[in-house]
Amino acid sequence: MGTPRVYCECPVCSEARTTGANARLRSSVWLEAEGEAPLLVDCGPDWRTQMERLGVRQVRQGLLTHAHFDHIGGLAEWADACRWRRETARLYGPAEVLAEAAERFPWIGSRLLSTPNDAGMSYGNWDIRTWKVNHGKNGYAYAYRFDDRTRGVSWAYCPDSIDLTETQKAPLRGLSLLVLGTSYYREPFPKETRSLYDVVEGLALLEELGVPSAVFTHLSHDIDVRRDYALPPRVRFAHAGLVLTV
Repeated sequence: MGTPRVYCECPVCSEARTTGANARLRSSVWLEAEGEAPLLVDCGPDWRTQMERLGVRQVRQGLLTHAHFDHIGGLAEWADACRWRRETARLYGPAEVLAEAAERFPWIGSRLLSTPNDAGMSYGNWDIRTWKVNHGKNGYAYAYRFDDRTRGVSWAYCPDSIDLTETQKAPLRGLSLLVLGTSYYREPFPKETRSLYDVVEGLALLEELGVPSAVFTHLSHDIDVRRDYALPPRVRFAHAGLVLTV
């Protein structure tokens, strides 16, 4: 939903409306590699605001993790931008995700050309693989692992998951960095109603996997960045405009 939520007057949402430390857009990533056009990861309903903040006028390629609205709600605006520029862009994703997005926005296909990446893809020196992960009551999503074939560095993006199986955890081992979705610090609701790890569970997962560095994203209005949650030294909360070099 982003923060603040329109209906909410909790301390975090109230702070987000004033000083803005907790103001958060829907999660997205802007990847840059030498010699390559930038690669957008997910295109939520805050796409226009995010592109304006980056000073970007053209998006040539992107990939999707799943077809929930907070991850695809900006596709129509992206396609319309391509229409006005008289150009097309390339949209990558698992075949079932692309099909679901096309069902939601059937008019965008002439501008956002879909290419399934179930068998993997590359971006500069990065080899990219994707696999399905549990998304709790919300069904499924996909995660992405990026392996640099020249430096032996690996990182993964897993914004929407919970209760990963051992098979689903396997690609998250041996990483330098994990970007993981954690909606609450300690989510109080019954497990069967939930769709993301909370921070406490995320920290336990990092320890289990032996991941040395992590960013927690997809934060709800439960997380107050003014608080000290005593996160380990190489674990941090994401924020709009966070820049990382891998």
